[in-house]
Amino acid sequence: MKIQLSDHFTYRRLLRFTLPSIVMMVFTSIYGVVDGFFVSNYVGKTPFAAVNFIMPFLMILGGMGFMFGTGGSALVSKTLGEGDPEGANRIFSLLIYLSTFISVIITLLGFLLLRPIAMAMGASGEMLEHCLSYGWIILLATPAYMLQFEFQSFFITAEKPQLGLFVTVLSGVSNMVLDWLFVAVFSWGLEGAAIATSFSQYLGAVVALVYFLRPNSSLLRLGKTGFDGKAVLKTCTNGSSELMSNISMSLIGMLYNVQLIRYAGEDGVAAYGVLMYVNMIFLAAFIGYSVGTAPVIGYHYGAGNHQELRSLRKKSLVLIGIFSLVMFAASEVLARPLSLIFVSYDETLLALTLRGFMIYSFSFLFSGIAIFGSSFFTALNNGLVSALISFLRTLVFQVAAVLLLPLLWGIDGVWLSIVASELMAAAVTALFLFALRKKYGY
Repeated sequence: MKIQLSDHFTYRRLLRFTLPSIVMMVFTSIYGVVDGFFVSNYVGKTPFAAVNFIMPFLMILGGMGFMFGTGGSALVSKTLGEGDPEGANRIFSLLIYLSTFISVIITLLGFLLLRPIAMAMGASGEMLEHCLSYGWIILLATPAYMLQFEFQSFFITAEKPQLGLFVTVLSGVSNMVLDWLFVAVFSWGLEGAAIATSFSQYLGAVVALVYFLRPNSSLLRLGKTGFDGKAVLKTCTNGSSELMSNISMSLIGMLYNVQLIRYAGEDGVAAYGVLMYVNMIFLAAFIGYSVGTAPVIGYHYGAGNHQELRSLRKKSLVLIGIFSLVMFAASEVLARPLSLIFVSYDETLLALTLRGFMIYSFSFLFSGIAIFGSSFFTALNNGLVSALISFLRTLVFQVAAVLLLPLLWGIDGVWLSIVASELMAAAVTALFLFALRKKYGY
């Protein structure tokens, strides 16, 4: 039975509706994980460290896709809830066309900044060359990277989460197969991994683009539009938290790499890379759930259905709590098996990674609350509160922690930093949810 945005959502229906977006985000996170696995095991430790070293900068460039996708879907779903499907399609079309144009400019900017940024972060010699050879190729896929994240959100708003899941799985599987073919079979090295990722991103973006350009059975279709400055501004405001989160996490990743180079050298960067791969997959479940519920929340907010908003808020917090406990337990149990996948060839690096795992895993107990809270306020079209939560979680708290805690506990302080920042972000989110409950009626 088809689930619609206007439905009443039980726990079962909520999980059924959000499951495709959860799996979608997990598959998206697999891009970097698969690259890391093949690079680490078939190319070497230094190229593996280089991929993790330059990836935060590459992710910053694609952050606009998060902003237009989450902010735009919140506005489009609210417009649908207000009973204006024509207006929703005009906004949808405008945002896709505009973001495509912006992505080309961002790509050109990336080519200019790649080398100076890598050098400023401390890359040199062989590691610098690996950063550049991987980065040049990935940059070519920036437009597709942005569009793919946008369409993930809009597939849900269009009431086609299963189709969005299919497109993402198609991209993810193609990335895995091509990584194996280019790196393990053809021995193309780091460049082969980058080509595999770029191709898979273009595949996902083009398939989604073709679907929305043709007549379809969803709520959305690309068509004629005109520039609407108010809609663009509202989208940017709504999605500013996701853009801020993406940029902040990337900047923090750079800062972590700088600290790890200082305290543990290339081994520290490589160990952090393994933790980030697991972190991406686990947090993808929280992000996928939040992305999946956002259009539903936005629709009922637009329709003025406060009873359903209260139900969605309550059920979501319960589910996030269960996810958090499961992820913490899984990360503790799977620390060694997951580490062995990437760094079994180096006992010193393996020991460092395992130590980091056992500390870092406590962050999963708190991270889901802030991720959902930020998305929740984005769906309510309150971009300011959403951005503030993301800003504090991904930048302010983490900068303070990663600069101060290593002074007290050395390399362990680096791993503890994320735990401390996620705990503080969860507390701030809880305060906002409590303080604004009467204003929005949830």
